[in-house]
Amino acid sequence: MMDTHNLHSLGHYTCCLLPDTADIAMALKHINMLKGVPLTLFITDPSGKMSGTLTDGDIRRGLLGGYTLSDPVTNIMQRHFRYLSDGADNLGAFRSARELGIELLPVLDKDKHIIGTADLRHQSSMLPLDAVLMAGGRGERLRPLTVTTPKPLLPVGGKPIIDYNIESLSAYGICDIFVTVNYLREQIIEHCSRYHGTARVKCVPEDRPLGTFGSVGLIKDLKHDNVLVMNSDLLTTLNFEKMYEHHISSQAALTMAVVPYTVSVPYAILRTEQDRVLGFEEKPTYNYFANAGVYILHRHLLKDIDGSTRIDATDFIDTLLSQGLKVGYFPIDGTWIDIGSPDDYDMACKKMAP
Repeated sequence: MMDTHNLHSLGHYTCCLLPDTADIAMALKHINMLKGVPLTLFITDPSGKMSGTLTDGDIRRGLLGGYTLSDPVTNIMQRHFRYLSDGADNLGAFRSARELGIELLPVLDKDKHIIGTADLRHQSSMLPLDAVLMAGGRGERLRPLTVTTPKPLLPVGGKPIIDYNIESLSAYGICDIFVTVNYLREQIIEHCSRYHGTARVKCVPEDRPLGTFGSVGLIKDLKHDNVLVMNSDLLTTLNFEKMYEHHISSQAALTMAVVPYTVSVPYAILRTEQDRVLGFEEKPTYNYFANAGVYILHRHLLKDIDGSTRIDATDFIDTLLSQGLKVGYFPIDGTWIDIGSPDDYDMACKKMAP
């Protein structure tokens, strides 16, 4: 039998499964019952191993070719089908399928058992990344809102802040999302346990504040060569695919997302040399990049972090720089709100209001 955990991970796409013992009539009835999903069936053996795929077009061609409704689906199914491999770099395969107009792809484990799906109508990419959402902060500046509710669960536009990030990461094909929790952790753990999307969301408790990268050391089952780490209380339209591609092409050890930050000085600024005035700069404006709280880094950089020591992002990055490693940056083109203050929270609520 197919593992029931795998069936759960398929969600409502379980309706696309059909045993290889079925006949064409059963396949036709099955396709007619599909609602809200592409008209594609995944043909499996009793253990859940993929045998082929079958679409309504395959059935029409089979019947026109002389097969009858009582013939087995194995006669007309596509045995050479496209699929994604769990834990592998599927970005190229995903793009190729999208260019061919394919709407639904199975995700297979190493034994070719189906463990998930990628719906290309709603999913924009298939990034080979694990993701870590930092959700352990106390949200001090948002009190009293955070006295009884952890900041990641504060509602924005009708749903918790953290849900926007989980849904966005999932839409980019990130299958494993780890959420590090501390303050009021039980609420976040319970909330994430109800998630029924395509990603696997796992909460990782920390017994004391460990900082951004200190808590990543608690995660022992990362799969990919690169890891995305971000604050869970951000509201952003960051294009994770473009950031990942920039990270890979630039050969950086770590790439951080940044936002432009402008400082306007409302006074004339002196240009000086020792005790002498050389001139004035009238009301100058200075442009900087600020840390946006999103990072992509090579997993091997985490090998010496065991989850016992606090390591903040700035300290971690300073260490990389002192070792001569390349740290790159990627500007965010679009929305970025760090929901850290009442004004930020109010702005986010207004922006996402229905």
